[in-house]
Amino acid sequence: MSEERRDDAEAPEAERAFTSLPPAPRPRIPPVTTAKAPESTRRGLVASVGASTVQIAQEVGGIVVLTAQVLRALVPPRIDHRELLKNLYKMGNRSVPIVVLTAFFAGGLMTLQTGPFVKKFGATGLAGWGAGYAVLREIGPILISLMFSGRVGANNTAELATMTVTEQLDGLRALAIDPVRFLVVPRVIAMMVMLVALTVIGDLVALLGASVVGRIMLGIEWSSMYYSFADNLKPFDFLHGIYKSIAFGAAIAMSSCYFGVTVRGGAVGVGRAVNAAVVAAAVSIMLLDFFLTYLTG
Repeated sequence: MSEERRDDAEAPEAERAFTSLPPAPRPRIPPVTTAKAPESTRRGLVASVGASTVQIAQEVGGIVVLTAQVLRALVPPRIDHRELLKNLYKMGNRSVPIVVLTAFFAGGLMTLQTGPFVKKFGATGLAGWGAGYAVLREIGPILISLMFSGRVGANNTAELATMTVTEQLDGLRALAIDPVRFLVVPRVIAMMVMLVALTVIGDLVALLGASVVGRIMLGIEWSSMYYSFADNLKPFDFLHGIYKSIAFGAAIAMSSCYFGVTVRGGAVGVGRAVNAAVVAAAVSIMLLDFFLTYLTG
């Protein structure tokens, strides 16, 4: 009995001790600041645009510097003829089939677009002029340059990037051989020369494709297409496309060589360099086409 009384006496004391404890602190919830979210978003957008602008400026500056080095290496013009001939064959001869195929259907497509309208108005004598004018001045140089960039430019970037990653360029420098004079200059010359040659071949094949499609699918006589070409197209229309192909070849060559010799990051970097070279070449082709068309008319 005495023990039970002692327990009953101690129980209120325990309850008073428990209730006298300080209350647990409540978790502090930070206030929601909705006004600062748009500001941080704007800052992130500005930072992203700024970083992209700086990167583009660095790449353009690097291409300009490499172009200056190539021009300096051409004075005096000491070129490795074996390397030049190898690149001429690899970049030109092996590109003929795909250029011929592309140009033939490009010319035929121009006739399909213009043929129904000239037949509707009885002006079949202008069918050849419409197709030839578009092919010689715009479609031919642009399409052939894009095909050339995808096949030759990407391959050139991959080769130079692999040489850079495996330190072959450093080995050339150790042997007192300038990589720009030995590797870059022959590739630049080969790309420019072969793109002009491929453009000439592509223009002729495109005109042939326009005539074939006009005769088979639209019933336009061969003589009508021939005289439409001969009477309405001027030599400047042909030369206009040649000027563009020279500029396009230089842009493809310099962008592919630049991204090849400045690659970083091993095999993954080679893939990124090839992608960047193809994109830069395509953008350069479109920009050059706009400004050359605006300046030369």
